[in-house]
Amino acid sequence: MTGHTAAGAAAMCAQVVAVVAGAPLLTGLMRQVRARMEGRAGAGVRQPWRDLRKLLRKEPITPTGTGPAFRVAPALLVATTAVVAALMPLASTATLATGRSDLILVVALLALGTVALALAGLDTGTAFGGMGASREMTVAALVEPAILLAVFALSLPAGSTDLAAIVSGGLRDADRLASPSGLLATAALALAVLAETGRLPVDNPTTHLELTMVHEAMVLEYAGPDLALVELGAQMRLAVLLGLLATLAAPWGIATTAAPLAVALAIALLAVKVAVLGAALAAAEVCWAKVRLFRVPELLAGSLLLALLAVTASYFLTGA
Repeated sequence: MTGHTAAGAAAMCAQVVAVVAGAPLLTGLMRQVRARMEGRAGAGVRQPWRDLRKLLRKEPITPTGTGPAFRVAPALLVATTAVVAALMPLASTATLATGRSDLILVVALLALGTVALALAGLDTGTAFGGMGASREMTVAALVEPAILLAVFALSLPAGSTDLAAIVSGGLRDADRLASPSGLLATAALALAVLAETGRLPVDNPTTHLELTMVHEAMVLEYAGPDLALVELGAQMRLAVLLGLLATLAAPWGIATTAAPLAVALAIALLAVKVAVLGAALAAAEVCWAKVRLFRVPELLAGSLLLALLAVTASYFLTGA
């Protein structure tokens, strides 16, 4: 392995470690911000890590009658999200995955984790599992195209669907990010991220009302280490998608080399940007109410429409 390849591999591993270690802290920060705004003390930023440690010590329980889909889904959810974190240029555009981080591949991996969890919900044979899986796939059918089109709009000026090339193009020409197509794409991606991660107003991650649950309804039968993996996977997806939004909308600070010092500084800046986005989202959720389920497709259709307008605007601006 050459020095350049080794540095690229180290940068890619650093991104994955940062996501795995920082995702629970991001969730804890968001819970703490929300608690403070609601007049509560909160459990602390490190509480999600303590919850995961507690779950890992418990005995795993598998419901009677479930098959491989139920048992494999938690590990598959974490694995696909870790691969996405490795492929994305979150900290550097010169990782070992540069040239392989195609937009379609990244969205497909995210969809694979979603489908695995939905199949696990169906595999339990419970009413709530099937209901949650049905709702999750309805949301995913609208969210995945919106993410594809939003990032595709940003890829047209770069002439490539490789995420590293898109980010590098944004670094060279920052004006395109403030163009109509860039702003529309960012707005569409932000709405899609809310739905993909199960945040308000699409879903309430803290709800215990069975008839309004989406994500939670699919994982009611999990316990112990399996539930820990499901929770970690959901937290990682939130961190990765907020990182994608921060990287595409504000790519400044991302390293263009795989030098250790540059990558370390870029990861620190990425943590700050993601923490700001997470805190802003948590603060906004205090003022938002969950929309009724039959209104969710209307909201996601708006995100898809914004993405289509972004693609159209980007096409005409690029052609001009």
